[in-house]
Amino acid sequence: MKRIILHWTAGTYFPNNTDLTHYHFIIDKNGKVYNGKYKPEDNENCNDGKYAAHTGGGNTGSIGISVCGMAGFNSRNNPGRYPITQKQMEAAFKLCAELCKRYSIPVTNQTVLTHYEFGLANPRTTSAGKIDISYIPYCPEIPARSVGDYIRNKVKWYCSKL
Repeated sequence: MKRIILHWTAGTYFPNNTDLTHYHFIIDKNGKVYNGKYKPEDNENCNDGKYAAHTGGGNTGSIGISVCGMAGFNSRNNPGRYPITQKQMEAAFKLCAELCKRYSIPVTNQTVLTHYEFGLANPRTTSAGKIDISYIPYCPEIPARSVGDYIRNKVKWYCSKL
């Protein structure tokens, strides 16, 4: 595995069957981590069609983690009825650190990133224009293009505790 891509489900606070099929790990409102249908290793080769399809143009070699929430998100001023929580994001940061250690993934902007960042870096993929994760409701002062740096700093902190 070469990278981790973080998402939000654009759903409610708990995973549904679609979420379990598209992500390797899903985190609910309370920080509980659910295993998806596919293991990260299933994304080493996506040619067989048996893999977690979470990032258009970037599934091969990528671990998909998603936090449940953000259904109805329209803007920073209207985050919808299911804004992602600090508890679930902290669980995501910790999980990222554990996966980075398990798979020897360094924490860089090319190896631990959001779906939003992947889309910006790969504008000719179906991930272009994705907005997850470009906003953290409990840290509204962080601009979209800095959210990934915030996440990586948190993951690095959790890595230092392992």
